[in-house]
Amino acid sequence: MPLSHVLTVYLISLLLVFLPSFGLAKMFQKAGVPQWKAFVPFYNTWVMQELAHRPKHWVFWQLIPVIGWFITPGIFIEWVKLFGRFTFGQHTLAALFAPFYFPYLGYSDNVRYIGPEGARRYVKPGWREWVDAAIFAIVAATLIRTFIFEAYTIPSGSMEKTLLVNDFLFVSKFSYGPRIPNTPLSIPFVHNYIPGTDKKSYTTLVQLPYTRWFASPVERGDVVVFNFPAGDTVINLPDYQSARPYYDLIRMLGNGNSDEGRKYLLERSDQFPLAIHPPDKTDNYIKRCTAVAGDSVQVINNTVWINGRQQPNPPYSLIKYQVVTNGQTLDAVTMEEQYDVDSDKAEFTQTNKPFVYNIVLSAKAKGEMEKAGYKVTPSTDVPDGSPVFPYDKYHSWSRDNFGAVWVPKKGVVMQLTPENYSIYERAIRVYEHNDFYMKDGRFFLNGKETTSYQFKMNYYWMMGDNRQGSQDSRFWGFVPEDRIVGKAWLIWFSYEGGPRWKRLFNIVK
Repeated sequence: MPLSHVLTVYLISLLLVFLPSFGLAKMFQKAGVPQWKAFVPFYNTWVMQELAHRPKHWVFWQLIPVIGWFITPGIFIEWVKLFGRFTFGQHTLAALFAPFYFPYLGYSDNVRYIGPEGARRYVKPGWREWVDAAIFAIVAATLIRTFIFEAYTIPSGSMEKTLLVNDFLFVSKFSYGPRIPNTPLSIPFVHNYIPGTDKKSYTTLVQLPYTRWFASPVERGDVVVFNFPAGDTVINLPDYQSARPYYDLIRMLGNGNSDEGRKYLLERSDQFPLAIHPPDKTDNYIKRCTAVAGDSVQVINNTVWINGRQQPNPPYSLIKYQVVTNGQTLDAVTMEEQYDVDSDKAEFTQTNKPFVYNIVLSAKAKGEMEKAGYKVTPSTDVPDGSPVFPYDKYHSWSRDNFGAVWVPKKGVVMQLTPENYSIYERAIRVYEHNDFYMKDGRFFLNGKETTSYQFKMNYYWMMGDNRQGSQDSRFWGFVPEDRIVGKAWLIWFSYEGGPRWKRLFNIVK
């Protein structure tokens, strides 16, 4: 955790206890306390706890990064009770608007100090007990969701059969270190839109720099939840969002020229409304990390090669194969019972040749069929003509045959060339916040000509286990470390027409 991030977190804590000081000084005067004590950060909350006869150890809890931000408003609420402020609205003002509410209490002739004895005589109504308990639960759950784990639902088949649609997961935030939200002012338990609307669930009035505590790198083979890197700009309509990425659409509309496609959409903004999301509010994706920072990754006939070495496919990753049975007939029941093939999802079809089938198989099922004496080879019955990253004239890669490409690593200096410009341009310009462009074969970084670039973050290459049915790094490139949410840990529930009992409480591998 960089020192600058630590200082930013504590600066916010300091401002929370200092900004109300100007009104707090007059309130101290009413309580018979010297006014200067109000202007000493954290000592002022010590005095407040002392006057309220509340435990003073809560003052030290304020020093816990981020968690302390929730402790300070609680101290303010107990403090205003000493001035006869007991209603829910008054406590809301004290918790959220203390710099403005405290001067009113301090300078108003109608507000007097009643002390802890007077505060204790107040009897809280029953409904307030419920409201206060609900607020405490929301705060506690928010902290758990931010720092420990978060629930996540699989929305698509890109990770089948490792993960299925309507698998409900717990995602561990501790695996890679909890990430502090870039946009902390957000509706609790809601991601980027208010449910049932196209309105954002957050405000960018307060934005924090990327900060991750106790950071640990993603490991090759991990199943990872992350914020979709190319989802920072989306068309805010139900049929678009990240399902039809904005950057894919402008390339298509501009016949490969993104500037022309962008111009087309901007001229029709009423038809294609745009939404811009900060890094932590883009849609959540889940994929398997196939390459880490510093790796060279290549895909050859749907098999991943890392640093020149062939990697085994995940046991339940799906690829379409051609199976020759040498005279044996395959039926749907046998395929489902023995090889876990979902024939009802068009994953099992006979070709126009007898005893030859096109079947979508997991790596495990492929191995079992080969042991049974069947000939299993990659199928040619799968279209592979869609354009892929980096969408330039130098690279003629495809979904099933891609790369090799080097994954950026923090601190490494890379020489810039016209051939690699389109691969790394977005990482340098967007993810690492630089003014970067190429003109006449020369490179300009923040107003100065350069021939190289040193990366500030680690990056990762993510691919779906359903290798021929996944929108992944082959289509939009690298995932920067600041987009990493957590590691998929446990399937706690699964549903398709009823509970999938065998999947409950399975560890994600």
